[in-house]
Amino acid sequence: MIPFVLASTVKRLGSCRPLCFNGKRSVATVILLRHGQSQWNGQTARFTGWCDIPLTVRGRVEAVKAGQLMRTRGFEARKVCVAFASELQRSHETCELALASMAGTDQDTWSSSRIRRDWRLNERHYGAVQGYQKNDPDLISHYGEPTLRHWRRSLHGKPPRMDKMHKYYQPPPAPQTESLFDCQQRVVECWNTTIAPALFEEEDLPHPPEDRTILVVAHANSIRSLMAFFDDVPEDRVQSMYVPNSVPILYRFNTATREPISVKLESKYGGSHARWMLGPENFLAVREALNEGGTLTRAIFEGLGAGRDLKISGRDLELGVRELLKDDGEALDCVVMGVAKEICRDIAPDETIHYVEFERRAQQVLSGFTIKHLNPADVVTKDTADSY
Repeated sequence: MIPFVLASTVKRLGSCRPLCFNGKRSVATVILLRHGQSQWNGQTARFTGWCDIPLTVRGRVEAVKAGQLMRTRGFEARKVCVAFASELQRSHETCELALASMAGTDQDTWSSSRIRRDWRLNERHYGAVQGYQKNDPDLISHYGEPTLRHWRRSLHGKPPRMDKMHKYYQPPPAPQTESLFDCQQRVVECWNTTIAPALFEEEDLPHPPEDRTILVVAHANSIRSLMAFFDDVPEDRVQSMYVPNSVPILYRFNTATREPISVKLESKYGGSHARWMLGPENFLAVREALNEGGTLTRAIFEGLGAGRDLKISGRDLELGVRELLKDDGEALDCVVMGVAKEICRDIAPDETIHYVEFERRAQQVLSGFTIKHLNPADVVTKDTADSY
């Protein structure tokens, strides 16, 4: 079981000392992005799988906004050496729109030729139920809700095979059904044989491996598979993973070890190296995690250098924040670090703060926190965020 703390890789210099990372590391970045809303997402969601369904107008807007968000966080299109997409149009179109948006006015800094398509990044195949609405009464009556839920959320649950008479049948290499485990196997194979070599080894790309960024635009289950692989998620936690449409998720890798280097933060499925770009989805997740007694609050507090007595000085708190930002890069700020920075501003260098007081202030800061999502006039609230 992965503990809900910042990670065992964080080295301390002693009681009430901040995080310290020695030496300059060679870092490569992978950005994972689920496609924008498709015509089969939403309230009448279907088991889409390998059905080649296009984006909605909203989905295209989401893709453009995701590109704008990445650009404002320092990831311009010129920095993306290679982009990977699945063979399905909703993935490829999202990739094109995001890259074009990341380029801004410099449209000559990206090209569709930079996108590499791979069927192994396709969504999980849903077998005989593919194409049906998830709440279809006949489907529920025939299989039962517990069985359908087991197929959707478990690692090894698998719907019946699709036969050649099925409306959405496709010949090989399309599978006839898949469990999430089957999907993960091919996605991880794609990572090992195709994406990772491009990230760590390939020559003649615009940037060297130590300063390389790759964008992977895929689907809920294929991205979930990669995240589970990167974060060593236990089997019983995989069902807790959720990947919203068009929210960029960053992983940073040590090019020497090819392992994620960002310290692990608590998540619903255990510790994660992922850094979600500031947006409505992770804002609400952090709001929930910062409830009284929240494990994320304590993980951050301890990671910033608090001693065994759960106290830390304002000076060490500020240094700890700086070290964590150094680990993530100034441009990769997230909500919880924003909260910690706000608290730092209110504490004198020689003042000591206890964990309980830190948590109280975190709640106070977060209650007044707003997120301006791309359009300065568009302040995201809980009501609008629920639509994502």
